Amino acid sequence: MKKYAYFPGCSLEKMAVSYHKSSLETTQALGVELEELEDWNCCGATTYFHLDEILANTLVARNLAMAEKEGLDFVAPCSACYKNAYFTNSYMQEDEDLAEHINFALEADDLQLSGDIKVHHLIDIFADDIGPETIKDKVTTPLEGLKIAPYYGCQIVRPRKNGEEVENPQFFEEILEAMGADAVDFAYKTRCCGGSLLLTNRKAALDMIHILLQNITNSGAEVVATACPLCQVNLEVYQTQVNEEFGTDYAIPVLYFTQLMGLALGIAPKKLGIGSELVETLPLLSQFIEKEVS
Repeated sequence: MKKYAYFPGCSLEKMAVSYHKSSLETTQALGVELEELEDWNCCGATTYFHLDEILANTLVARNLAMAEKEGLDFVAPCSACYKNAYFTNSYMQEDEDLAEHINFALEADDLQLSGDIKVHHLIDIFADDIGPETIKDKVTTPLEGLKIAPYYGCQIVRPRKNGEEVENPQFFEEILEAMGADAVDFAYKTRCCGGSLLLTNRKAALDMIHILLQNITNSGAEVVATACPLCQVNLEVYQTQVNEEFGTDYAIPVLYFTQLMGLALGIAPKKLGIGSELVETLPLLSQFIEKEVS
């Protein structure tokens, strides 16, 4: 069983607890162990990097150094956490002066970071390390006929790795198709959801969400699959506000890809956090829910 240092980040303990539950359930079912980092700290999200770049990178480096000390590669389910960790790890190899400052600070915790470990987004584990073929072999309840819009968001493909396709990536679609679902052609799949712009420019953020929801509707998708807590919140929670602002009537379910994966693997909905959504999903997914599941 492959083991990774798992960094849940702040969101997965509160607003995205269903992502946390379904991540642990699905990886275990597919032979992957996520070992949560002990005493991890916030990655600084997006705001701290605008205040103090060195200290923000040091915050991230502490988590990476704990993983490196354990000899484990680092995995984060949150796209912002992943982006921060990926870039900090890269900077440790590229910027000697920054690395010196960070490692001096890490000495207080008896830690050091070389930047030699690998940093993964959780979806990379499913796409690359497990792979669509293995997923397909493990599926017990194919999501046949379910039309899913794969929403990457703007951060998963932002670190351009090894010539990876960033304009029209396909790995999310391949994962959904391995579950037996229909991955719809979604033109704005890597477009930003507005992120935390709702705090500073609500009208602009709602407009961005509106454009995405309309594009999803036009695609014929029945449900959106996402891999980021903030994307999930923006696309689901703010549908009511978008409807009020633009006179629309969106009611599109938005789930984490791990929740859909769990259903395909025959895992009970409660274990996946399904049923707590603001936009009801159970009627849509009832045909894929077994009465007696483990």
